[in-house]
Amino acid sequence: MTTLTGTRPTFREAIKPVLILGWPMILTQLFIMGTGFVDTVMAGRYSATDLAGVSLAGNVLWPCFMLLTGVTMALSPITSQLRGSGRVADVGRQVRQGLWLCLGSSTVLVSILLNADFLFRLVDIDAEVATIASAYLVAVSWGIPPIILYVALRHTSEGLGVTRPPMLIAGSVLPLNALLNYAFVYGNWGAPELGGVGCGWATAIVFWVEFLLMMFVVRMRHFRLTNTFGTFARPDLAIMRDILKLGVPIGIAIFLEMAMFAVVSFLIAALGVIPMAAHSIAGNLNWLTYVIPMGMGSAAGIRVGFLVGSNDLLAARVTAGAVLKFAVGYALVVSVLLVVLRFSLVQIYTTDIDVIEMAATLLILIAVYQLVDDTQAVMIGSLRGYKDTTMPMVFSLVGYWVLALPLGYVLATGLLTGDTLGVYGYWLGITAGLAVVAIMVATRLWRMSADPVKILRLAQRGQ
Repeated sequence: MTTLTGTRPTFREAIKPVLILGWPMILTQLFIMGTGFVDTVMAGRYSATDLAGVSLAGNVLWPCFMLLTGVTMALSPITSQLRGSGRVADVGRQVRQGLWLCLGSSTVLVSILLNADFLFRLVDIDAEVATIASAYLVAVSWGIPPIILYVALRHTSEGLGVTRPPMLIAGSVLPLNALLNYAFVYGNWGAPELGGVGCGWATAIVFWVEFLLMMFVVRMRHFRLTNTFGTFARPDLAIMRDILKLGVPIGIAIFLEMAMFAVVSFLIAALGVIPMAAHSIAGNLNWLTYVIPMGMGSAAGIRVGFLVGSNDLLAARVTAGAVLKFAVGYALVVSVLLVVLRFSLVQIYTTDIDVIEMAATLLILIAVYQLVDDTQAVMIGSLRGYKDTTMPMVFSLVGYWVLALPLGYVLATGLLTGDTLGVYGYWLGITAGLAVVAIMVATRLWRMSADPVKILRLAQRGQ
């Protein structure tokens, strides 16, 4: 087969299923962000040292967490393609092997968290802050196995086209996390007063609750049809290898992005309090606006995967194009709002005049950054629907670590130009690097979506 088969939906027909899938996924991400916000606020109100400890722990926990749970994100396109081909009953075979991989991932992550104090000793970090961070990670480690299993089952549910239950779970644990923080951080209701470490214990409990709630979801009809828990299966190296081929590049790509931003944050912190504060505000606003294209990208992957499984390759290509158009339109609107409202938005976070001026200027760069960040997010999501994950990982490596970080450092320090741009230089470098990523991803998606031979060859993975 050398030509695309299937139907050609209109823009409205193509984007509607993605929006239906996407809005719960967007809210899920917002609820997850809300949990992190609650931890930050409550630890910060206890003491600045505890806030620093919780933040330091997060810089270890979340990149490693996303690296390892990114592996099970492969279950989403595998599931969606099997569902599209009418083989929902075969999903369980894949999920069971994914759960075996989760046991290995959780073992690795728990080992990292329990030994994080060794990493902190290698760096010149305040001893009290390091102690709080280490104790926080030890506490969180108790909840790692269930949350990694939960994430795998969540991706499976989303791949089946059922995205609301994970949203409801994420929404329900948000107030629970706040109540547990109130108890363990401040020592209320008979609980021990643990400060920032209490956030770690609260998070571990929330992880267990999320997993237990997911146990109700797997009893729902859409999940029972997969027969995931209908039989026991020993580890199957062939199936696990296919999952790893798809999932490892996803995890690495996410890790590369998070690690790059973590390094940039450390470098900006060395510039002083005001640049770091401005960077934090601008980055937070950027993340808030990024949630929608991130959710739409995940939804696009599910929809494209379903259409590939249905052998409606033309509709898959049209859907990928429709989501890209949506992302461009969204980015343009958000960019205009960021520029027009930049001072008002920054003043929500601070009253410091110097920070306001710097952060407001950064938002002009963020407005440009939106155009490349939002579009590459949805295109990478569509490529995942085609089970094309290796090249996006390579693009991330090149864009973030070969281009963005070195260029940002050169511009920030004036190493070659002689003009020191400081925090602006880092964001200019990030924007330029990600622009290259967006171009490479767009070229890849354009060629991939038009190549039925390659599409069907990749579709054999995880079958």
